[in-house]
Amino acid sequence: MAANQQVIQPRWAGVFAVMAGVMLAGCTTTPPQHPDDLCSIYREKRSWYHTAMRQEEKWHIPSAIPMAIMNQESSFRANARTRRTYILWVIPWGHISTAYGYAQAKNEIWRDYQRQTGAGGSRTNYADALNFVNWYLTNSHKIDGIPLTNATRQYLAYHEGWGGYRKRSYEAKPWLVTVARKVGRRAQQYQKQYNACKDELKGSWWERFWNSIF
Repeated sequence: MAANQQVIQPRWAGVFAVMAGVMLAGCTTTPPQHPDDLCSIYREKRSWYHTAMRQEEKWHIPSAIPMAIMNQESSFRANARTRRTYILWVIPWGHISTAYGYAQAKNEIWRDYQRQTGAGGSRTNYADALNFVNWYLTNSHKIDGIPLTNATRQYLAYHEGWGGYRKRSYEAKPWLVTVARKVGRRAQQYQKQYNACKDELKGSWWERFWNSIF
């Protein structure tokens, strides 16, 4: 028995080492190397892929939409903030807004999201930020009637707020309309990319089983 145990233990040690490596890799906050390719993002960040698929099932929104919005808002940087303001061009004096994290969620709307959903979480956590964006898009659909798959109009509401969108405040901001159209094109590109690689991304049965547990 002792001899057998000596053979088995190293094998299990190797398995656990691989699992630990995968989990640590999923916790990394570095932006993806190829942010304009959704397949590449999901290949590099497997935990993001599995999170996105679970949220697709939960919210019934293609992940290409919130991913395109987060790309625009933060370039997938976990601790992204708006640029600082300065006194006399020298002394830093805080930030233009409280927008923070992957989704650039402001303090007030983040608190509303937490109250309405009962969610805790952090704006620097990918899964929490993605859940926030999906929640916001869902409310834009309910409140302003914006189709869930219309990334251009969804981004306008995301940027201007639900009331601002209804008042068409974006019409006075041609630069914003240009950015929103850019988000719409990226969402379409992301979806096209994903459609071409979605079968490959599913991975092995063991990976799917492991991520169904966690």
